[in-house]
Amino acid sequence: MPGQRTLFGTDITIASEYSNEVAVTLHLGDRLQLLATIPDGEASLIVTSPPYNLGKEYEEDQALGEYIETQAATISEAVRICADDGSICWQVGNYVDNGEIVPLDTVLYPVFRSHGLKLRNRIVWHFGHGLHCANRFSGRYEVILWFTKTDGYYFDLDAVRVPQKYPGKKHYKGPKAGQLSGNPDGKNPSDVWIMPNVKANHREKTKHPCQFPVALIERLILALTEPGDLVVDPYIGVGTTAAAAVLTGRRAAGADTMPEYLEIARERVRQAAAGTLPHRPLDKPIYDPSLPNGGHR
Repeated sequence: MPGQRTLFGTDITIASEYSNEVAVTLHLGDRLQLLATIPDGEASLIVTSPPYNLGKEYEEDQALGEYIETQAATISEAVRICADDGSICWQVGNYVDNGEIVPLDTVLYPVFRSHGLKLRNRIVWHFGHGLHCANRFSGRYEVILWFTKTDGYYFDLDAVRVPQKYPGKKHYKGPKAGQLSGNPDGKNPSDVWIMPNVKANHREKTKHPCQFPVALIERLILALTEPGDLVVDPYIGVGTTAAAAVLTGRRAAGADTMPEYLEIARERVRQAAAGTLPHRPLDKPIYDPSLPNGGHR
C-alpha cells in the first residue's frame, strides 16, 4: 500500500553514470546517452513526461514531424531496456499550433505499436487548475499511455486500491445476500485519476514549469513494479520519478540537460531517502469546500 519506506537509508548513493549497483542515477546530458548504457531488459518500468514541444526553456522548437522522430528514438531505446514483464508509461498532453491542438497520445500511439507493444490503459489524469482559454474550453486533463511488451506483465492491483465508495455495503438478495458487495481492501482506482497538478501553491513546486506530482508516478510504480526494481525516466527533470522510486524502495535512473534541474533532483532524492520530501500523499482526499476542513483527514 502507499507509504512504503525506502530500502536505501539516508546515505543513498546517487551516481552520474548508470550502474545496477547504485540506487539512483541522475545523468547530466542527452537521454539517449544514458539509455545506451542500460542493458537490454534491465528496467521494469520506463515512465516519463516528455517535452510537449511548446517552447519551454528546456525544449527545442521543432516541427511536429521532427518532434515525433525525436520521440521515436527515445521510445525505441525504452523498448530495448524494458523487461519482458515490464511496462512503458508515456504521460503527454497537447501540442498547440496557432490555436489548434494536436493530442500527442494519438500521434505517438503508432510509434509504440510499431514495436509490437500492447496498450493496456489510456489513463486520464484530471486536475482542477491550469491556463484559462478564451476561444476554446480550458484544458484540465492529460493522458498516460500504459504499454506492455508481453501478455505476461507485472500488475499489482492490491498495492493501489482506493477506498470503496460505500464501505460495508452488502448484497441484499440472491445467493450472496448479506455478503460484502465490494472488496474490503478497496476498489480499483479506474482509468480516470483525479490529482492536483503542481502549481504555485502546491507543496511540491520547484522552478520546473511543467512538474507532475509524486503521487501520479507513485501509483504507477506501486502497481507495475516490485521493491528493488529499476524505474527509468528518460526526461527526469527535477527528479519526481526518482523521488517516487526511492519512497517506494525502487531504484531509479534518468537524464536531463539542465544542470539546475538535476541539482534539485538530487536534493529531492536525498529528502525522499530521509523521509523529509515535501509531497502530497497518494491517499490524501481531494479538497472539497463543501465538507468540514475541505474533507481532509
